[in-house]
Amino acid sequence: MPVSRLNRLVRERLEAAFPLCWVAGEISNLSYAASGHVYFSLKDAEAQVRCAMFRNRAQLLGWRLADGQRVEARALVTLYEARGDFQLNVENLRKAGLGDLYERFLQLKDRLTREGLFALEHKRPLPAFPGAIGIITSPQAAALRDVLTTLARRAPHVRLILYPTPVQGESAAAQIIDALNQANRRAECDVLILCRGGGSLEDLWAFNDEALARALRNSALPVIAGIGHETDVTLADFAADQRAPTPTAAAELAAPERAALHRRLDAGHAALSRQIRHILELRGQQLDLLAGRLIHPARRLATQSEQLHTLRQRLNGALRLQSSRQQQTLAELAHRLRLGRPRTAERLRQLDTLREWLSARWRRHLNTRQEQLSRLSDGLSHLNPHAVLARGYSIVTDAHGRIVRDSQTLAENEHIRIRLYKGALNARVETAEQENQK
Repeated sequence: MPVSRLNRLVRERLEAAFPLCWVAGEISNLSYAASGHVYFSLKDAEAQVRCAMFRNRAQLLGWRLADGQRVEARALVTLYEARGDFQLNVENLRKAGLGDLYERFLQLKDRLTREGLFALEHKRPLPAFPGAIGIITSPQAAALRDVLTTLARRAPHVRLILYPTPVQGESAAAQIIDALNQANRRAECDVLILCRGGGSLEDLWAFNDEALARALRNSALPVIAGIGHETDVTLADFAADQRAPTPTAAAELAAPERAALHRRLDAGHAALSRQIRHILELRGQQLDLLAGRLIHPARRLATQSEQLHTLRQRLNGALRLQSSRQQQTLAELAHRLRLGRPRTAERLRQLDTLREWLSARWRRHLNTRQEQLSRLSDGLSHLNPHAVLARGYSIVTDAHGRIVRDSQTLAENEHIRIRLYKGALNARVETAEQENQK
């Protein structure tokens, strides 16, 4: 395995195994490189480790390192592959003993957050075009010069009001609160800038005061906090209506750039001019169209008179045509009425004729049916069994009610029934004789 690959694997394992952590020790072998990077060692009584703090991090430190200083470094454990050196890449440094302050800061921030002091819905909007800007800071602070320079360049027309106060020390928080209350009482500006330059956590501790955070939240004027560098965060940043990473950025947030406003104004003026020209051209076209449609009253009266004469003629012609059509329709209806009028006497004669014909036809039909009935009745009388019985014949049936046609079908002593014209006889067979038929 090549050395480069070995070192790379070791570096990856180290960085994966150790997250960012705080390491305490004393600075030694300090070196500021021309590139802006800072190299040093952190040591204690028993060991030491090489450290590197790159330029982009060192520029945000806010104080100069020196050999012998006791510090706490927030660093990434790694390996410098080119030389195989174990080292720490330092992200941030703080002076030793400030760990308790940072812990107090985190606890206070967590409590105020749960209380809702930093909630976004409580933030006030910044004025779009402030007429006066208040600045709360120390007159000797470099941050004040940065703010004044930025506002002079961006918005020289805006009035600036300074509320001087110390921004570092034990009594600084109370005096900042007094300056904030004074600005609210005087109410002579539209927005406030609370600013100071960068520093250590101890230097900025006045801005982590709970009373100051509540005063910022209760301020009637919107407040922009521009405290320290971009990596410096205080409770005042959370309590303010707007946080800026630097005092210069706070000044840029407070007032719009005058040149940008002029550009917007020029653009609006140009757009308004174009719109006005467009409207004027459109109205001119409409005026030309209306002018072409404008007619002298005498000419309009003459035209309307001609139209009235034409309409009168058309109306008269329509009335004559309608009258003629109605007369023709009336004549047709009268003719149809004459044709449809009932002729009572003629209809009565026709009714009498039809009645006589119907009566004669019915009599003939009735006689025919009676004759047919007589013939059918005579035919039926010949077929009637009772008529045969009346001539002296009888009907013999056996015990089962069957008609006896042959004497040989009966046995001696068998009961029979004899049906006469009038009545019936029950008998018993003594003998059965066979008669020859001719």
